[in-house]
Amino acid sequence: MKYTYLGKSGLAVSSLCLGTMTFGGTTDEKDSKEMIHRFLDHGGNFIDTADVYTGGRSEEIVGRSIHNRRSEVILASKVRMPTEGHVNGQGSSRKHIMDGIDASLKRLGTDYIDLYQIHVWDQATPVEETLRALDDLVTSGKVRYIGCSNYLSWQLMKSLAVSEAKGYVRFVSLQQQYSLLNREADREMMSLCLEENVGIIPWAPLGGGFLTNRYKQGEKPTQGRLSAANGGESSWEYRASEKNFEILDQVVKIAKEIDRTPSQVALNWLMGHKGITSPIFGASTLDQYNENIGAVDFELTAEHRDLLDEVSSLPSEYPDRFIRKFKRQI
Repeated sequence: MKYTYLGKSGLAVSSLCLGTMTFGGTTDEKDSKEMIHRFLDHGGNFIDTADVYTGGRSEEIVGRSIHNRRSEVILASKVRMPTEGHVNGQGSSRKHIMDGIDASLKRLGTDYIDLYQIHVWDQATPVEETLRALDDLVTSGKVRYIGCSNYLSWQLMKSLAVSEAKGYVRFVSLQQQYSLLNREADREMMSLCLEENVGIIPWAPLGGGFLTNRYKQGEKPTQGRLSAANGGESSWEYRASEKNFEILDQVVKIAKEIDRTPSQVALNWLMGHKGITSPIFGASTLDQYNENIGAVDFELTAEHRDLLDEVSSLPSEYPDRFIRKFKRQI
């Protein structure tokens, strides 16, 4: 396992992050604990959860699983989504953040969270209120570092600017959807994070399972995340585009050439991508875990990376092409 620093911090995290969204749901506690222990034994140290994953059961299972190895784990969780039935039971207000951290710490069985993230932008709460509350959590010792997730580029930049102006702790990371199928962050977010030294932690690195090559064009699945009517970003209608199948074909071709699986190829491409810190991979079964962890022990050739970059790249767009045209040369 390799390690890198998380954004503009001295925090070293493993090149893969173990996602726990299914723990306590489709993945029972026994297998969940086994995955966590295998991940730590493989040298992984970065584990991501959230207060809303499986109604809080994910945090509980993670907490019980790492209890005897807490100091070696970089534990990440999130706040923002609805967790209570009342009007203030959601958002990134001071109240919900303060209530949320105490509830998460109790479920996790620990007295601190290494990386505490705002799950999605909250348009109803002034960013100054959110950042001041997070700054207080760092000062109190309940949180070590802060990050955000599912932000637009202006929202992240405004947050960084407010932290700079007010002397608050700044976001060290952004958890954002990014994969061979979803490169929208290339429009602005990737260059912003590189400029401001914010680590990118991609979620859905396999496109909700699409890049595993378990699905066929024109055949909507009846099981799994892609079959769900409310699958959101991972719905079949969203994933099953002609371009995505072209991307998948290239992934499968390369996987056969190097005797790897499509999942391993897709994860390895992400791990070697400039600006990417630690892709968050999930697994519903131990077999899936064993396959995905195999992405760490090889490197794609430059030729294979170029092929994947080309087939998955965004179309040329304004103003990026205009800026590139007039790039200064000396």
